[in-house]
Amino acid sequence: MVSRNRDAVVSNVCCIGAGYVGGPTSAVMALKCPKVQFTVVDIDSKRIAAWNSDHLPVYEAGLDDIVRARRGVNLIFSTEIDTAIYDADIIMIAINTPPMEKDNKLGAAADLRGIEQCMRRIAKVARHYKIIVEKSTVPCRTGDFISNILRQNSQPGVNFDVLSNPEFLSEGSAIRDLLYPDRVIIGGLVGTEGAQEVLKSIYSRWVPEDCIITMGLWSSELAKLASNALLAQRVSSINSISAVCEAVGADINEVSRGCGLDARIGSQFLQASVGFGGACFHKDIQSLIWLSESLGLHDVAEYWDQVLKMNESQMSRFVQRVINEVEGGLENIRIAVLGFAFKSGTGDARNTPATHICDQLLRQGASLFIYDPKVPDEQIRNNLTVELDNHKSQLHICHDAYNAIAGSQVIVILTAWDEFQAIDWSKAHSQMIQPAYVFDGHRILDGSFLKQLGFHYASVGILCGLDQTTNIIMQSCQERIFSEDEGVEVVDLGLYLIRGDNIAIIGLLDEKEDAEIDLENLQAAPLLALKH
Repeated sequence: MVSRNRDAVVSNVCCIGAGYVGGPTSAVMALKCPKVQFTVVDIDSKRIAAWNSDHLPVYEAGLDDIVRARRGVNLIFSTEIDTAIYDADIIMIAINTPPMEKDNKLGAAADLRGIEQCMRRIAKVARHYKIIVEKSTVPCRTGDFISNILRQNSQPGVNFDVLSNPEFLSEGSAIRDLLYPDRVIIGGLVGTEGAQEVLKSIYSRWVPEDCIITMGLWSSELAKLASNALLAQRVSSINSISAVCEAVGADINEVSRGCGLDARIGSQFLQASVGFGGACFHKDIQSLIWLSESLGLHDVAEYWDQVLKMNESQMSRFVQRVINEVEGGLENIRIAVLGFAFKSGTGDARNTPATHICDQLLRQGASLFIYDPKVPDEQIRNNLTVELDNHKSQLHICHDAYNAIAGSQVIVILTAWDEFQAIDWSKAHSQMIQPAYVFDGHRILDGSFLKQLGFHYASVGILCGLDQTTNIIMQSCQERIFSEDEGVEVVDLGLYLIRGDNIAIIGLLDEKEDAEIDLENLQAAPLLALKH
């Protein structure tokens, strides 16, 4: 039994919550601390049964091997929650804290009812001192909330220390992140230094001491929200630049490289895509927005709300591009959707951009043939928010990429799985209805090669090529001239291409200069200037 001092020895750890955080975290801790018993408990008996089977409920590279090695040795998955609480020296809380229904404020508060139920149960069962560790992402000052519940409901003489130990796991690389973390943060109030040292002794079995950081409880709680908000902000920032690239003919990969080589910026999270997803980014930004609004920091709340709006805009722009570029519209068009997980390396489809994109494509009348190597069929169906009764005949789930592609006219790539790069694209083209389209949401394919095969290829951050070049002869002109036949407007010797409501500058020409205009770099360009 652990006591409130720095020299305490931990023999038993309980983790409440057998999800994406609790299961992998406990498995790695069991691997690195073979003399400590780790018990993962959950009220979901099906989830616990899956952890005890050969088909784990969470896919992460390397996780299966670790669970097989430690399960039944010092790693237990159980529904016996009270027993695990009673025996534990440390109790880690790793349950979901989803956003609550939105009120009049921006953002959404985290739902802490599950946390409250856990604390009441711990207070009822515990008979000796325990360290309570927040692993779940929670709003700042949740530690106060937890401490008050424990203090008001605990048995006489039973004390608790509450620590914050946020997880910084990236799905798809969670095991690597657990084995080789950039940092481990342990937050606590004044007077909990002993408890911090006890938890630190667990991590010090494999984490370098200079990577284990102790700080205040509120700072630790806020560091988690802020980290995810800043990462999501980078994704939205580069995606906003990708929209500019599509308008002016720049290449987002080249722009990203040019920016990322600046040591002050760095290259991580500068890959343009259809948008971010997953359980954390959206929820944590919503929580940060709600917190800012609640504190009267309205400008701060609006700033972070724009990160979410940019993410939604990126998904909508991608859908609109498919609609605009497929000749004849999407009604009754068969589309192969490659990828549904929010990122490669994981089977998680929570808040995946694929949900929004597929919903919109179904509403356009397209028939979707969806393939993802890791996301279960049921999760794909549950994610889609359209009335599936009305679109049931349009939705098909495949278990092979070629099955999804054969007979389709359009391919959209929504997850950057490596296997999609290994597809025999010549074979794929021969099996598709012509003209065949590929819309690459992650820039993982060689667009030039696909065009040589005959595909119409489009991706985020680059313009789609038009198979035409035109020669326009300019005459000296100092006043605006508009030719309806050529769709060209001249303003003070500046040449502009008009497409609907959009105007793109072609170039500034010397008087009487002949101009050969390559329209490939001008599609759907916005108004850049009216005069040079």
